[in-house]
Amino acid sequence: MSHKIAYRVAHAATDTVKTSCIAVGVYEKQKLSNAAAQLDKASDGQLKRFLKKGDFSGRCGQYTILYDIPGIPAPRLLLVGCGANKQISQEDFQKIHVRLIKCLISLNATQAASYLHEVPVDMAQSATADPGWSTRQAVLACDHTLYQFDLCKALDKKRDKPKLKTLQLCQLEAEHLAERKQGAKQGQGIAEGINLAKTLGNLPGNICTPSYLAKQAKSLQKTFPSVKTTVLSEAAMEKLGMGSLLSVARGSQEPAKLAIMEYQQGKPGAKPIVLVGKGITFDSGGISLKPGAKMDEMKFDMCGAASVLGTLHACARIGVKANVIGIIACAENMPGGKASKPGDIVTSMSGRTIEILNTDAEGRLVLCDALSYAERYKPAAVIDIATLTGACIVALGRVPSGLLGNNEQLVQRLKQAGEQCGDRVWQLPLWPDYRRQLKSNFADVANIGGPDAGTITAAVFLSYFTENYPWAHLDIAGTAWKSNNDKGATGRPVSLLAHYILQNHAGKKV
Repeated sequence: MSHKIAYRVAHAATDTVKTSCIAVGVYEKQKLSNAAAQLDKASDGQLKRFLKKGDFSGRCGQYTILYDIPGIPAPRLLLVGCGANKQISQEDFQKIHVRLIKCLISLNATQAASYLHEVPVDMAQSATADPGWSTRQAVLACDHTLYQFDLCKALDKKRDKPKLKTLQLCQLEAEHLAERKQGAKQGQGIAEGINLAKTLGNLPGNICTPSYLAKQAKSLQKTFPSVKTTVLSEAAMEKLGMGSLLSVARGSQEPAKLAIMEYQQGKPGAKPIVLVGKGITFDSGGISLKPGAKMDEMKFDMCGAASVLGTLHACARIGVKANVIGIIACAENMPGGKASKPGDIVTSMSGRTIEILNTDAEGRLVLCDALSYAERYKPAAVIDIATLTGACIVALGRVPSGLLGNNEQLVQRLKQAGEQCGDRVWQLPLWPDYRRQLKSNFADVANIGGPDAGTITAAVFLSYFTENYPWAHLDIAGTAWKSNNDKGATGRPVSLLAHYILQNHAGKKV
């Protein structure tokens, strides 16, 4: 689990901070950041004399520790390389904060002060104008580094817990102090949401079942009075006509669940944002069985639902002034005597019939009924989040999430939010031409469109159920988790969704 620390924003000169370690940035060619220059002056030129020896190049992520420098009250001075330019990239900004936390952990430091968030970043004008951006992103980068998942380890807990308790995010100027404190608060709330999404994703399928996810939705209500949660049983879904969603769970002994979380803290009567998450807690492929290699990673097929839970947690923790509804459609896709078969036809909540040509294309089957359910809220916009297609990994790799939608303004706002927080997306077309691939001789629509443009045709399928409101689809198959030695959930796109809500629906631009 994530090691929690307190982040405090303060206006303080570098030579007045009383702490065990001060971190400042240094560029290549012996150029000092403003904070480092102030320390150099206080120490009568000690930093410049050290740099002239050539042992520290200043390349991004490099670090060194100097001890007991005269004129500096902190016993340790941590120099972190920031690269060649005075304006670093967002990626390098994150990198230097990852290095900061790793170094503080290795030092067994209990407290520290950092001026690294004051390093100028080369980014979009809209984000540069946000004084809270640097503290928000610094907190997110630090918390990402501190996260550990060891809930399922009984004997092998060899990693020592970090001893860090407090990190001061110090600034030389008093200007925008209130905004930066608010940025740190937002960063902490979003980080908690990301960590919740990571933990749910990392849990195995025998623990994190549809019922477990529904209980997590209920626990949000217990933690935050601002959240109201309702969980629909299979019988309730049957009455609503959710034959598509229920068809996915037929082969499993785990009952399907639909959990609805209502966070109504915006203007009374204002149309809400609805987030819909795919919650397939394990995806064997059903009768269209997946190959065995890496099938264990199909526990991550509920990361869309986890991101909705994480985003609602973040909104409630921050106290966002917005109306947000979260819907998670939860089921387990297993082979069995009652499992759906290729060629079966089911009726969705919308009344549209669906020919199931491949039972491994189950995510869209649970999402379509959840998207129909979302219509009752008369939403300002609906965003669904799903580990939907392996084709998205083929097309885009594991850097951006795929983005498609029926409303260009919504799409562009999501893209802007992604650029601002570094949780990027890439838009793919949703042209009517692709609909012909989903034609069925026996039902209104088929659930797959053949081998071509799999990510697009999956979104096209969902578009049949989203015609009455602005809608966007995030395919996170390539970004929700990492494989191999770094295997684990990433918590994406909680940051993207939280920033989108803060930017567009919280009454104040962020």
